[in-house]
Amino acid sequence: MGTRKIDLHKIHKLEYITPKDPVLVETSPGSYLSIDGMGEPGGEEFTRRLGALYAVAHTMKMSKKNTGEDYVVSKLEALWWGVTGPGDFSAEPKSDWSWKLMIRTPEFVTDNDLQDAIYVCQKKGKTPEIAKVRLEAIHEGLCVQILHEGPYTEENRTIARMNDFVEKKGLYFHGLHHEIYLSDPNRVPPERLRTILRMPVVE
Repeated sequence: MGTRKIDLHKIHKLEYITPKDPVLVETSPGSYLSIDGMGEPGGEEFTRRLGALYAVAHTMKMSKKNTGEDYVVSKLEALWWGVTGPGDFSAEPKSDWSWKLMIRTPEFVTDNDLQDAIYVCQKKGKTPEIAKVRLEAIHEGLCVQILHEGPYTEENRTIARMNDFVEKKGLYFHGLHHEIYLSDPNRVPPERLRTILRMPVVE
């Protein structure tokens, strides 16, 4: 019998629902591989750091598989904010946008595992950004969530629906704009992209 492969998106399926209309979702604490950066989405720095994150994630996954702890590398996620911090930053130049790229990781993955993976990647001559990948815990708690279908550039119309929902519920946004990418933009045309939009809220 082979090793059971853990799939965090299935384990936490209620946190990764894709509603057509905004809903409230209670999210649990999660462990994430992450890397921070600033600049235009898809730009040079973004691309380098995304590559570093994936290199570490897949190296770590293979290492843990060899020890009998296999798991699926989760979908890419990202937190976004502007120069002034949380809030509507869409009008700011994309070159001023800040982001945290993230991949959810099983709780049994340790910082020692991360350092081992970084070392292996560095020995293979991977990008220097490899050293900037870290392991961190994130807990957003109660969030409003909706599926956005279409180009990233048209998210404002979906965000407006989130705003209306939150206002009617008497809630307030509390945290950073969170995106979970269900589609690969290199393989799927913009009009068919599927992205979960999430924002933490409080009463």
